Amino acid sequence: MKSYRPELAGRCRHAVLLAALMLSLPLGAVEVPTLYTADVPLDSRAGDPRANAYRAALVEVLLRVSGPELANDREMVETLFPNPSAYVTQFRPGEEDSLWVSFDGDAIERVLRNAGQSVWSADRPLTLVWLAVDWGQGDREIIGADDPERTEQEARSIDRNRMLRERLLEIAEHRGLPLIFPLLDTEDLQRVTFADIWGGFDEAVLAASGRYDASSILIGRIRPGSSQRNRWTYHFGDNGVPLTGSPEAALGQVADRLAAEFAVGGDLRLATVALEVAGIDSVDAYGNVQQILGEIALIDRFAITEVAGDRVRYRVDVRGGPERLARALRFNGLLEQDLPGSRRPEDALEFYYAP
Repeated sequence: MKSYRPELAGRCRHAVLLAALMLSLPLGAVEVPTLYTADVPLDSRAGDPRANAYRAALVEVLLRVSGPELANDREMVETLFPNPSAYVTQFRPGEEDSLWVSFDGDAIERVLRNAGQSVWSADRPLTLVWLAVDWGQGDREIIGADDPERTEQEARSIDRNRMLRERLLEIAEHRGLPLIFPLLDTEDLQRVTFADIWGGFDEAVLAASGRYDASSILIGRIRPGSSQRNRWTYHFGDNGVPLTGSPEAALGQVADRLAAEFAVGGDLRLATVALEVAGIDSVDAYGNVQQILGEIALIDRFAITEVAGDRVRYRVDVRGGPERLARALRFNGLLEQDLPGSRRPEDALEFYYAP
């Protein structure tokens, strides 16, 4: 159990500094409520249709929670979960011969942690997708969160955009990846054009992304029905990484990268870090910082060691060491203090709370 003082306020969701291209983008975390549910085919011709469905649903859940390495290791899955039905809390018939299954997430996490497997919690970065599509014959569009009012002649365009958007949302849901598309309202269209996305002018796209509570940004350029490679650029933190492949492949790589960043392995070493947080000048600020620390999965326990003015010093036992803790704190909205010429110990961190 993590030890911390009573929670006084809701978790802080606000902007922090993103170094990418010197732009300031708000970092957002979204709780995925369907992490431990799955809708899978139910084969009535099988010997035990429900048991097969439970096993398939569990594999889908493990893909979201632990990643493809475990989910694709059938022998390990069967070793850890010899009886998937023991973890089922609810089930009901789905559409078109399918079964909706809900699992006991806490019980599954305990098994994974005890076995030293990685666990990625339900609080996940929100990924914003800017996707430019060249349909051919001069027909070019950006896929938005919804389709605007169109004439009857443009119905085909609406339908194919909707299908492409729903395809990406379905892929993201399969990996437990919160995903949104831009509104493409007047504000967006004044700042970003098709040419900006297609031409790789990511500075303009990232600047326009500042209004969205997204810390993970995927920019895509695709030409359906063409032999030309799809091109993607993924921005998270201060990195812009080129990707290629289908939408499934690109989103899979995004999910893998985020899981590597935020999933906590039971075999990660436990280190003690001295953390100082400045800017705690009210009861609400204190409560928000306590809430943030209490919800970071990397942290095993923490305790206050000193209070001086608006500064609170903590002793934090964290899995993965100070570097991973620093990334988690930045993701949760705290600003890291890295003053030039400072000789801070490797096991010490200084952050600032700025609501």
